Amino acid sequence: MRRRVFLTLLCSAAALPAGAQQVKTPKIGVLLVGNVEPFWSQFREGLRDFGYIDGRNIHVEVRSAQGKPNTLPDLAAELVRLNVDIIVASETPAVQAAKDATSLIPIVMAPSGDPVGTGQVASLASPGGNVTGLSAASAELAGKSLELIREILPSASLFAVLADPTNPFSKPFLEQIELAARVLNIGTQINMVRSVDEFEAAFVEMTRRKVDALIVQPTLPRQRAIDLTLKHRLPAVSGNRAFADAGGLMSYAASLADRYREAGSYIDKIFHGRKPADLPIQQPTKFELVVNLKTANMLGLTIPTSIMLRADEVLR
Repeated sequence: MRRRVFLTLLCSAAALPAGAQQVKTPKIGVLLVGNVEPFWSQFREGLRDFGYIDGRNIHVEVRSAQGKPNTLPDLAAELVRLNVDIIVASETPAVQAAKDATSLIPIVMAPSGDPVGTGQVASLASPGGNVTGLSAASAELAGKSLELIREILPSASLFAVLADPTNPFSKPFLEQIELAARVLNIGTQINMVRSVDEFEAAFVEMTRRKVDALIVQPTLPRQRAIDLTLKHRLPAVSGNRAFADAGGLMSYAASLADRYREAGSYIDKIFHGRKPADLPIQQPTKFELVVNLKTANMLGLTIPTSIMLRADEVLR
């Protein structure tokens, strides 16, 4: 059983002698790109694993951009002004915003895609600086996504990619896709979109080019992308399980529930004096292939038995 640790500095005010100076409750800032759930439920359990309970012996300040990444710098600056002891940032844009906002407050990635390729850390073994935490290995999985969609569409010759030029993750993400495309002898059409306002024009161009399928960068606003894939009858895959859950054809990604929960171990280490620079980045060990069979039927696709057998979950 994991040891449950309550720091001595967290003693309640009632236990202090009259007039004694109270020690402030440690404060954790959380910075998110999108919805607070399901991150919060898993993260909270990860904290509880180490004896930390919000409102009792720690205080958690949550800030979400609600799908508008351009607001992340202001939200990160707000957490810095609140003098939080640690910032937990989920997804690359949030990590970058936190890193730009402070070089002193420890930052825990929970998780970030390809933290070395995006320049968040110096190396996985020795991060350096004030950033550590968990990798989602998303860039490496982008090439695998291409292989999976090709398995469904063996005669496909042109795949589109929807990516965000403002996200540092787009560089390694696109590099991995191009590598896989060359191996598979598939053409790619890159569509860079900065906001949902640019989605419609990108899909019109995909239709004009007669692309066979689409790979969606995980941090893009997912519901609008899914709605347009169905409207234009484009099979699509993304590196986030929520994409398939929300109606996308397929997702292949690290288990984010595990990543969210495991952030608690980094918080515990930092509260016990470890420096982020010395805490190695943890790579994922569990990956999930999710297929939305209802969407496949809507698109008139037959999912090969080889994929159905490998799928961790089939949504019907």
